[in-house]
Formats: sequence, C-alpha cells, structure tokens
Amino acid sequence: MLRVSIIAALLLAVPATPAIPAVQGAVQEQGKCADTAEKKAKRSMFGSMLGGLASGVLGRAGGVASSLVPVSSIVADELLKLLDCKEQKQAADATNEAIRGGVGTEVKWTSETRQNVTGSSKVTGQEALADGTQCMTVTDVVIIDGEETTVPKKMCRGKGDSGYKKA
Repeated sequence: MLRVSIIAALLLAVPATPAIPAVQGAVQEQGKCADTAEKKAKRSMFGSMLGGLASGVLGRAGGVASSLVPVSSIVADELLKLLDCKEQKQAADATNEAIRGGVGTEVKWTSETRQNVTGSSKVTGQEALADGTQCMTVTDVVIIDGEETTVPKKMCRGKGDSGYKKA
C-alpha cells in the first residue's frame, strides 16, 4: 500500500507539461523527423508522465532531468545539421554520460537509423569559474561514411542548476 501511495504522489508531482516532447520539439524544428500516429501516441501526456516516473524510479542513465533539456542545448550546431533526430538524441545522451564520468571519459555511439554513422563525446577538460559555475570541455566526433567531423564545445552548469548546457 505504501508503494501505491508513493507512486500516486510522484504522479501528482510530475509537471503537466510532457517531458519527452520538449526534446523532440527542438529536434523537429530541424525538419528531419516525420510525425506519425505511433509517435504521437508515445508522446501522450499520460505516457510521458509514466515514462518520466519510471525513469526516475528505476534510475535509468540520464533520468528525467536530461529528457527536459532540449537536444539543441547539448549538441553542437554543426552536428545538428548532419544528424537525424534519433542520432541527435544519441549524441546528446553520449555527451551527458561523458560529463557524468568526468575528464577523460569517452562515450561512443552508433546510429540506430543509418549505416556508416558513428560518433563519440569525450570530456577533455574541466574548470570552475569564480561565480560557482562548473564548465567542461567536450569534444564531439561524428563519422558519416568515413568523413570525420570534430567539434569541441564548452558545457557549463551554473551554481544551483541541475544540468550542463552549451556555453
């Protein structure tokens, strides 16, 4: 009974705005992903709330916080143009995971939608600013059909903020 009460309380605490569409909305502005009936069903408010709850409860990597941050605030602009929406999400997840690991951590990914598309994110530096902001230098690499694109970016988290964003 306690478990049911906790789940009910968490469901009530979940914001009314769906978490997943915030990420997908930023990606769809790029015009690269078609909206299907299946995608619309997956993004329903009820599904988003349950997905967010399950993610938080089960401790899935990234959790609810990373799904609230638009992909465009994590992935370098140069790479947004090269990747489809699912690849952008994979690149953003790789960046978030690399940041959690700290300096020297490299996370690789392989496209689930296109052959010969791979990428990685590697944390190459870290600094603390005088105002309490924490910053990391992350180098993203994307390889499409053997052509490599490397983009360094600075990711910062302000004092009291929950996640890193491009600076």
